[in-house]
Amino acid sequence: MITIIFYILAAITLGTAILTVMSKDPVHSAVYMIICFFSVSGHFLLLNALFLAVINVAVYAGAIMVLLLFTLMLMDPGKRHEPKKKVISRVAATMSSGLMGTVLLAALLRSAPVIDTYKAEGLDYQSVNIIGQVLLGEYLLPFEFASILLITAMIGAVLISKKEKKA
Repeated sequence: MITIIFYILAAITLGTAILTVMSKDPVHSAVYMIICFFSVSGHFLLLNALFLAVINVAVYAGAIMVLLLFTLMLMDPGKRHEPKKKVISRVAATMSSGLMGTVLLAALLRSAPVIDTYKAEGLDYQSVNIIGQVLLGEYLLPFEFASILLITAMIGAVLISKKEKKA
């Protein structure tokens, strides 16, 4: 039964993630992303990580998506025409995404599971106290990078939506 639920959630997650990227309408894309976040929370529930499931719904599907929807409303989604990007910016975007993919692939290949060490310690890793110690201790740098990434994305969205003054 759990396997069937996993495959259903996996199909929903992959389908809505693809629809998020492929959708032309930004509001539809945001709705697909919310559904994707809920299905990822379902995966956390299957892994018996209740705290992560609740935090995923509260933070991502709640606060960040509301922020994204407000940003989209600032951008005037009814305006469909966008000037064509220059070739140099396309090349830069392709190179940076390729570099990011290479870094992610290298990190994936070099990573090793640490499940054995967690089982040997005998700690309850669903405890908020333990999660706080790990998040703000061992993973403080990635936690801070995520916050910088979110604030940068918000600043970028506001700058994109800003109207240019005609001289």
